[in-house]
Amino acid sequence: MSERRLPPVTALAMTSLALIVAGGIYLASHLPNRVPLAPAAILLALSALLLAGNLASLSRVPDFNWARFFQVARWALLAYAITAGMIAYAFLYDKVSGGALVVLLLSLVVYAVHVPMLIGFTVARYDPV
Repeated sequence: MSERRLPPVTALAMTSLALIVAGGIYLASHLPNRVPLAPAAILLALSALLLAGNLASLSRVPDFNWARFFQVARWALLAYAITAGMIAYAFLYDKVSGGALVVLLLSLVVYAVHVPMLIGFTVARYDPV
């Protein structure tokens, strides 16, 4: 049985999420002291580039079930936006501020977009058009 060729969405998503987690661990290991932001910002930029590349490669897939993708990803996005909001609240409650807060919040955005995209892709790839 031959399966159609799809871009490596899952591998790119997991790499992107690993970069986000590494950046978060790096930042957390330096808090509450002053945090050198360059390594975390580089990891965030690489993760965001992987997200953009992932979305671009997925948008070029012919005969992809976009209706099912958006049906699933929309609800997953709602759930992950809520969890990202709760994590953001914890950062604010712990008085994280400045550049560290910006990098952490942008990392949460990448997390909250990439995981629902991955869930939607996983469902839609097996659902016929």
